[in-house]
Order: sequence, then structure tokens, then C-alpha cells
Amino acid sequence: MKIAILSRNKKLYSTRRLIEAAEARGHEVRVLDVLRCYMNIASHKPQIHYQGEVLEGFDAVIPRIGASVTFYGTAVLRQFEMVGVYPLNESVAITRSRDKLRSLQLLSRKGLGMPVTGFAHKPGDIQDLIKMVGGAPVVIKLLEGTQGIGVVLAETQKAAESVIEAFMGLRANILVQEYIAEAGGADIRCFVVGDKVVASMKRQGAEGEFRSNLHRGGTASIIRITPEERSTAIRAARTMGLNVAGVDLLRSNHGPLVMEVNSSPGLEGIESATGRNVADIIIQLIEKNVGHTSTRTKGKG
Repeated sequence: MKIAILSRNKKLYSTRRLIEAAEARGHEVRVLDVLRCYMNIASHKPQIHYQGEVLEGFDAVIPRIGASVTFYGTAVLRQFEMVGVYPLNESVAITRSRDKLRSLQLLSRKGLGMPVTGFAHKPGDIQDLIKMVGGAPVVIKLLEGTQGIGVVLAETQKAAESVIEAFMGLRANILVQEYIAEAGGADIRCFVVGDKVVASMKRQGAEGEFRSNLHRGGTASIIRITPEERSTAIRAARTMGLNVAGVDLLRSNHGPLVMEVNSSPGLEGIESATGRNVADIIIQLIEKNVGHTSTRTKGKG
């Protein structure tokens, strides 16, 4: 097969591993900077151009699209879909998962557990919003934030009111969520490929840090997940329409709660913590699906 990887940097760990895994299985791989791709949008013959060349002959495309370029990146991915190239994750699924509010609404509609979440626009509703999610402490999240940026733990009612007022004053869209104290600053990253959780790890936040992101000093270790956690992760990925996803769960007193569904999960942390060759499993999924499925909008929303 001829596989395109949409990545801004071929030296990134995840991109390198996907190249190695694909080439080890006999495939031709080309890394394309998604921002250097440009499109001829025509009904009779849509095309994708790259540095003066028309891109043709690809069987599959692996999107590794950063959050900051989601709009343009998914437009390029849609163009690949239009010319019949199999996408590892579809453009509509990526767009769906990148919208925090929309994704939580979809998860809620499917009955998946998640922290009680509030969303409001007017400062006059702040006190009732905090009460609605169970009172302080609360977690306040910027809708546009990624990798733990724009996430604040407000431990008192006054602190929560002040932070929310500040964000609203900046015209920022925010979510307010209940704080799951029993999680102890840890979450579980379940790596879903197809209809299976192929690897899982526990991410523990650094001392005094409630965010468990590895690049913020968190540590990762292999963990055995429960059947309920496994089922929840698979259902969450399926709800987003993602073939490959990193589903982040919290262990609460009332079962696993979905925190986020990531459409471009990194491979370094999960492969290092578990020893699994996740990149190879992803390439095997592509081999299984190329030529046997057509692009379609999965689910609703």
C-alpha cells in the first residue's frame, strides 16, 4: 500500500513509529505537512496539490493533525476522502471529538458516564452553575484548551466565581465540571484501535498537580482495566466515530467517567509504559480496512 501521514514534523515520535511500522510491513510511506497541502475543489476531478505536485495513488491516509490546525487539517483530510483514500480517522469524527462541548453532549446522549458538566454564557448565572455541578471544588476548562492548558482547579466558591468571571470577561467559552477527588490526580488512558482497547496506562499527576498530563511532570505506568472501563472506552471511541482514539477515564465512586476522547493520541507514552507495539497494530487495522470500507459519517452529530 501507499500510505500518506499528515504530520507537520516527521521527526516526532508518533510519526516516526508509524513510518517504521508501515515500512516494516512492506508499505510505502510519505509524510506530508498538512499546511503545505492545497486543494482544487472541483466536482468533476477534485485534487490535492503539494509543492507543485498533484498527489495521487494513495491507498490510506493517517491524520496526525494538531489542535491548532484542526480547521485546515480536516479540510485537507476531507479532500483525501473525496478522492477515495481510506482515512484512519474520518474528518467528521476528528472535528466532533475536538469540540469539547459537542463531544460531551454526544457522550451524554449515549448514556456514558462523565463528570457533571455545566455550560453558561452570562455572569449572572455563575452561582447557580457552580451549584449545579455540586459546588466547590470545581474544574474550569477552556473549550479551546489542549494538553492541560486552560484547566483550573478552583477549590472554593469565591475562587470559582472569580476564575469564571475572568474567563467570561475575556469572552472565553468555558466548561465547569465537578471535581472527582477520589481519582487522586490520576487518570487512565485507554488506547482504542478498531473495536479493542489494545493498551492502557495510568497517568499520575506530579505532587501538588491535579492534571495528569505526562508533559506536565506526570508519570505513566501499565494498569489492568476492568471490563466496565474497557467497554466504556470502546463505546466512547465509537460514539465519536473514531477508529483510533485515546480515551481518558477517571475512576470514581460511581464507575468510570469519560474525561476526553483524543483523535490523535501520542504513541510514546503508551508504548513506553506498556511495551506494546501500538504503531504496528494501527497499520494492521489499515490493512484490514483498505478496499473493504467506504468513507461515511459514523453516528450522528
